[in-house]
Amino acid sequence: MLETSARLLRLLSLLQARREWSGAQLAERLEVTTRTVRRDVDRLRGLGYPVHATSGTAGGYRLGAGAELPPLLLDDEEAVAVALCLRTGASGGVAGMAETAARALAKLEQVLPSRLRHRVQATEAIAVSAQDGAPTVAQAVLTAIGAACRDHERLRFDYTGHDGRVGRREVEPHRLVHLARRWYLLAWDTERGDWRTFRVDRMVPATPTGPRFTPREPPPDAAAYVARGVTSAVYRHRAVVTLHAPAERVAEYTTQGTATVEAVDDTRCVLRTGFASLDALAVYIALFGVEFEIHEPPELAARMREVGERLLRAAPEGPDATTT
Repeated sequence: MLETSARLLRLLSLLQARREWSGAQLAERLEVTTRTVRRDVDRLRGLGYPVHATSGTAGGYRLGAGAELPPLLLDDEEAVAVALCLRTGASGGVAGMAETAARALAKLEQVLPSRLRHRVQATEAIAVSAQDGAPTVAQAVLTAIGAACRDHERLRFDYTGHDGRVGRREVEPHRLVHLARRWYLLAWDTERGDWRTFRVDRMVPATPTGPRFTPREPPPDAAAYVARGVTSAVYRHRAVVTLHAPAERVAEYTTQGTATVEAVDDTRCVLRTGFASLDALAVYIALFGVEFEIHEPPELAARMREVGERLLRAAPEGPDATTT
């Protein structure tokens, strides 16, 4: 009985590891006959696992989707990855996710072998999650938008703009992107005839969704496109500056979602960023500690001079100078 149970677990693990197996392949892996494989498959079906079989020379077995989620068999690395993702994923900006993730993690940690539990706990002991007050999104909204992207159905929604005004939009949704603790939708705006980025927490989708559409050729990298679009769009002042430093060096001191860096050559790069005030923008650029040229906005250069003069007035003029 123990031998049969162990073999069933091994068979289930194999079926979860690959999309399809032939009976001969499973028999070889389990060191049994193909007749035993057929019997074990029937046992798994009796336990609620939807194992599908096809006949013929190209036939085989595959694990399908059932009405309920059956137990999963994970190897060591998969189990640790799932546990850590559950721990950190609760801060992904989805409403109600923290409680759901905590319940799932409790179930997983209860059955983790001690060696794996120690690995997970060691990482949790030093990991922290930043709580910056980013807006959350209802799971139902993400699901509705994701389904429209998957099924290529037009999406209608009320959208609150940066100025607080609400308008109705109709788009051909392409991808959801999670960036800087916010969710964004990359979509083709049918009214404006161009790709647009929308913050999901400002969307109120209408039901039902619109008609199906033929997908257009999207931007080559959805995440990079969204990052460029939202880097400075939410800020009052946007800047384009050439820095006399390699792009790799500058990128180390920037965060995706707040700035983008594009190489010009081996020694220069273009920085695009934005801030709520020109003073903050001037100080941010100066902190890179390299020579630079300002391309946009034109008023930034004048503000740079004002900030520089203010700093000079505050600086001591000699070794004996003091401040009061």
